Amino acid sequence: MSDQDLTLSPTRPYLARAIYDWICDNNLTPHIMVDATQKYISVPEQFVQDGQIVLNIAPHAVHVFSMDQEAISFSARFGGVSRDIYVPFRALLGIYARENGQGLFFDASEYEDINAEQIELESEQKEDVKTAKKKSNLRLLD
Repeated sequence: MSDQDLTLSPTRPYLARAIYDWICDNNLTPHIMVDATQKYISVPEQFVQDGQIVLNIAPHAVHVFSMDQEAISFSARFGGVSRDIYVPFRALLGIYARENGQGLFFDASEYEDINAEQIELESEQKEDVKTAKKKSNLRLLD
């Protein structure tokens, strides 16, 4: 098998999870820097500056936190209003500790080879699977 035949998944989700765990394990405050100009992102627009936004993702600051292979999602309050946040990994620029700035910033070109249509199709397929799992299999028997 040649290198051209082998398609590897992006490293960003794995590295982000590891850094997030390291930051939390050391009782620091994890923040993410996000490219707010990317597609399929949901962040409070009023806090975007120069096309970027920094979000506090500390466990005590967010609710329903999820970091899967495609995105980081959670609910948080902004100006007293609860908002659902969705950050695809292609929009994640970095993850670091607020207190000392230690963390990891990512190469923007990592996702260039991944077709945006492929990402959208995979997201739709996963939503279909989630919807299918929610359907009940219970039947009434006489």
